[in-house]
Amino acid sequence: MLTPTEILIRETHTANSAGFANAPRVHTALTAAAEKRLLVWLARRTPASIGPDHLTALGFLAQIFAGAGYALAAHDPRVLLLVNLCLFLNWLGDSLDGTLARVRNQQRPRYGFYVDHMADTFGALALIAGLAASGYLHWPIAAGMLAGYYILAIESYLTTYTIGSFHLSHGLFGPTEIRILLVAGNFVLLARPHAHLAGQTYLLFDVGGVVAIAAMALMAVVTAARHTALLYRQETRR
Repeated sequence: MLTPTEILIRETHTANSAGFANAPRVHTALTAAAEKRLLVWLARRTPASIGPDHLTALGFLAQIFAGAGYALAAHDPRVLLLVNLCLFLNWLGDSLDGTLARVRNQQRPRYGFYVDHMADTFGALALIAGLAASGYLHWPIAAGMLAGYYILAIESYLTTYTIGSFHLSHGLFGPTEIRILLVAGNFVLLARPHAHLAGQTYLLFDVGGVVAIAAMALMAVVTAARHTALLYRQETRR
């Protein structure tokens, strides 16, 4: 005999399977248009033996190894070059998996959405933890960056549920732009790990981290205010 919880899960699954609607994707980042063309080109040339799940696993593992690479860079800065390779593989796996599923008409919208973003959640934690252990970024700033990322992610997921549109980026910045900035920063770290501002010397990534925290906080406040106003107007009219 099923428990009340099991009955609820079964009923929810039946309802979702029958009426689930995939939210439209909104992507306004700087590289979005060119990236989409490139991903479709790659998807059409991907061997049949490689599926979306393989790419999701590649992206997730690459992000884990990127975090490990940052930690190891505390002992040998040249490991930052391997971190850049991992960031590229993370982009390839994380960005191509969904495109490949759409090109092959093999979409699993609920499964894909859930697995992809849980992988991003744990992957971001590994990446930031590695940065905090690298010596190139102080841990309080690393914690602030992680909190900012999670706040924006939560806002995006809530928007998908309440408004019905899935925002892959906030303004002109999305995951690809963040990876590009990290790769460029890693190359700079090899030659100049410090920045000089107003007569003071700071870690380069500390400066970048503070700027990133401020930018994410601003994005979160502006986006939350806009979506709150939108939902209020929509539901007040009823």
